[in-house]
Amino acid sequence: MESDTWALLQALMSLRKTTPPEYPHPRELLASNPYTPPATLAQSIMHCSPLLSELVVVREWLHDSAPSPALFDPGATNGYWRFTRNAVVQGKRTGRMGAGLVDELDPDAVNRDKKERGLAPDDAAYDRTLLHALYAHVRAGQLDEAVELCRKANQPWRAASIRGALLFRWRAIANEPREADAMDDEDAEDEQRWRGNVRRRLWKKICCEAAVSNALPATERALYAALAPTTNTAGALKAVARTWEDHLWALVSLACEERLSAGLAEIERECFWEGGLGALEAPGAFAESAREGAGEGEEEWEREVVQGLEALGSVQVAEGAPADNPYHVSQLHIILDRTDALLEAFASGLQEGTYVSSPEYTTMTRFFAHLCLFLQMIDMPVSPYATQVILEAYLQVLEAAGQRELIAMYAGALGDNAVERYALFLTSLELSADVNERRLALTRAREHGLDIERVAVVTAERTIEKAFTILLPTKGPLPYITAMEPPPSEAEWLLVRSIEWTTFLESTYDTALEQANVILRYFLGHGRVQVAKTVLEMLPPELGTLREPEEEATEYMHYRQFFGVWEALARVAECEALEQPQMNKETRAAWLSDYKTLIEQAREQVVKLLTTDWLVSDPATRTSTGIKRPRDLVRIRQIYIPELILRLHTTLVNSRSRIPENLKHALSLVNIVADSRYRLYDAFTHQVGRRLGDYLGAVRQAVLAGLEGGGSDPFRILTV
Repeated sequence: MESDTWALLQALMSLRKTTPPEYPHPRELLASNPYTPPATLAQSIMHCSPLLSELVVVREWLHDSAPSPALFDPGATNGYWRFTRNAVVQGKRTGRMGAGLVDELDPDAVNRDKKERGLAPDDAAYDRTLLHALYAHVRAGQLDEAVELCRKANQPWRAASIRGALLFRWRAIANEPREADAMDDEDAEDEQRWRGNVRRRLWKKICCEAAVSNALPATERALYAALAPTTNTAGALKAVARTWEDHLWALVSLACEERLSAGLAEIERECFWEGGLGALEAPGAFAESAREGAGEGEEEWEREVVQGLEALGSVQVAEGAPADNPYHVSQLHIILDRTDALLEAFASGLQEGTYVSSPEYTTMTRFFAHLCLFLQMIDMPVSPYATQVILEAYLQVLEAAGQRELIAMYAGALGDNAVERYALFLTSLELSADVNERRLALTRAREHGLDIERVAVVTAERTIEKAFTILLPTKGPLPYITAMEPPPSEAEWLLVRSIEWTTFLESTYDTALEQANVILRYFLGHGRVQVAKTVLEMLPPELGTLREPEEEATEYMHYRQFFGVWEALARVAECEALEQPQMNKETRAAWLSDYKTLIEQAREQVVKLLTTDWLVSDPATRTSTGIKRPRDLVRIRQIYIPELILRLHTTLVNSRSRIPENLKHALSLVNIVADSRYRLYDAFTHQVGRRLGDYLGAVRQAVLAGLEGGGSDPFRILTV
């Protein structure tokens, strides 16, 4: 049904969106040539009526989508009423006719015999099947095939009655405009031949009488009603209509035939083939009076057609999908040229949740999404609201189905909301996609016309916001730094990987720099040094070369400096752990050299960090950046300044037995801490382990350690 609907849409939109070639009016044709055949006039009548042209297209579509007549093939026959003929011949020979059988073999024998005699059972069954097959051919618009089937069934009279439906055509005497794609080398002999029914009105009258005759079976009545549909024969046609498409075909066929008949009737006195010699004796004499009622008749016919089509929305069917099937509703709206109302109605149903529980929800959402896009492509008016709602619903269907490769294409059709919607999808990936899948998904944004830089930035922002709604805020007691951190939670890992979106493109590195600082501030503010280090390792080295914005670049440089110091202290601890009592003299000397070098490097790096305004925010920028960033930076200094001072002090004091001068360095560190230029003492808090008193206690122990070599001057160690 979906395929049929698209075929209908394509056929009708091709007609509506293209400018048809100019065809002369039927009266213009007759004014120049009163011998113009009815087939040529019928073409002109059709082209003069947009609705009739569309109904003809709909009828052809119904022919193409009709059930295959091959399903009703009666099979081969050995002659005309073979079994009945043998029985009649036998009866004539013996003088005793078979009971219930006709005694004549002409086509009207069954209907003419008032004694209710019929054919032999096998012949009667074949005729019933034949009638079904013929009706199926007519229903599929295959008149030539129906005629051929009659000939194969040895019923040429029935073939003649079917061919009567063809309008009289004779190209040799017709001023017939050629189609643009007509063949130039058309057979000249065919030009001289005429075909069709010269006395079609008489034929139609007989068909109508046959269609309403109770003496004929229902299928045969429907066959004649289909060949010559009128208001009188509509009942016979509707009686065999089983599906909604059958009802639509009956209505459209009737409407086309009525308009054609009315159009020919209006000009019959001007046409030789309809009005005889009178059209030649007084050409145009009746034209003016006929024109007066033509316009009103056309309008009335159009109103009746529209009312009939609207009534199909509630028609009862015996087989197939009901009238309220979404595809039938769509087809009806397409025929009535009401696609805007169709889309708005479906969008409203989506908003109200009417279709969510329907088993066809996925299929219908896909169809209507493509319908919106198709209409936009051919510049048909489409409600922006309906398009937004329908495409959003289909995007949710694609997301639920895991069809990630299609999201960008449909999100790109959302116009102003395209970037936000695709970014929302990328955010929803969370941790389910690895870095390569994320890169590919972002690349698809460019392929479908989206601003890839903007998509990357918005996705990163939404991911960070999502992570922060789950994670604990940066406040409360300062965390203690532990050597063995627990692994990151899913929310923490989501925050870590949020930086990936803005590191795929060099054009978004400035945003990545800002976002990296936000993420690092969060993790360092929670004491998650290892997680923060993971973030730093994920960042491209080019971020370290950025100089703008200056404040962000400086903060990022300070974080890199911090992790360099942290690594230096960690290497000292690792080296210290390598000392073994059983070392020989050379090994111990080599180890001691490395140990001394690492301590010296760590000391220099820590001192440099402490004396360079590390993470000290500029008061002039606090108003523009808000209070959160300066507050977070103060918190980080309160966590790590005392930590670095105490670690360096402990390292220097503990190594005094191997490197005596380190005790002097430890006591010299006090001067740096006390220096008002650096205000390092402000970073100490009242929390245990981070109090200034804790550091001073450690300094006291260092002074006492300086007296271990003898003497009573505690400051002697500074002069050694």
